[in-house]
Amino acid sequence: MVFFGILYCMRKSGVAEKYIRVVQGMYERSRTVVRCAVGQTEEFNVEVGLHQGSALSSFLFAIVMDQLSEEVRQESPWTMMFADDIVICSESREQVEENLERWRFALERRGMKVSRNKTEYMCVNGREGSGTVRLQGEEVKKVQEFKYLGSTVQSNGEYEKELRLILTCSRLGSPVPNVPSAYVPYL
Repeated sequence: MVFFGILYCMRKSGVAEKYIRVVQGMYERSRTVVRCAVGQTEEFNVEVGLHQGSALSSFLFAIVMDQLSEEVRQESPWTMMFADDIVICSESREQVEENLERWRFALERRGMKVSRNKTEYMCVNGREGSGTVRLQGEEVKKVQEFKYLGSTVQSNGEYEKELRLILTCSRLGSPVPNVPSAYVPYL
C-alpha cells in the first residue's frame, strides 16, 4: 500500500505526475528487514511512513508538512515549524486545544500522528486561565520553559538562561552551543 498522503501532497504542491509515479513505484510493495544483535527478522511489508535513510524522505516530509501547514495554520495567530517540531501560539487555552486537535486530525489524515509524550504547553506572562490543555481527553504536560531551535523559551518571557549560557561560554572561551545568532542579544 502506498502512503497516499504523500502522493496527494505532491499533487497539491504541483509536482509533475512522472515524479509522483516514481515515488509511488518506490512505495508500492515495499519490503524490508530489521537487523539487530541477534540476527535479522523475516522480510515484511512496509505499509506506512517514509523510507528511513532515503535521501528523498526529507523532501517528501517537507512537502507533506508544507501542505498540512497551509490547511491548518490559518486558524492560529501564528505557528512556528521546523522539521517535525510545531509550536502553536494562541490567545486562550480553548484556542490551543482547537488548534492542537486540528493539527492532530490533519496529521492522522496523512498517516502521521502527534507524539503525545513530546507534546507540552506553556502559559506566557501569567496568562494561566483555568483548566489544563487536553488532546483527545488526555491532559497535556504543562512546562515553564522549553527548547526550540536550541534556545530556551521561558514562560516569564525572559532570556536569563540564554544570557547566562552566553556569558559562561564567553568567559570560558568556548563557542555557544546551539544558540542561533539571531537570538544573541547585544551585550
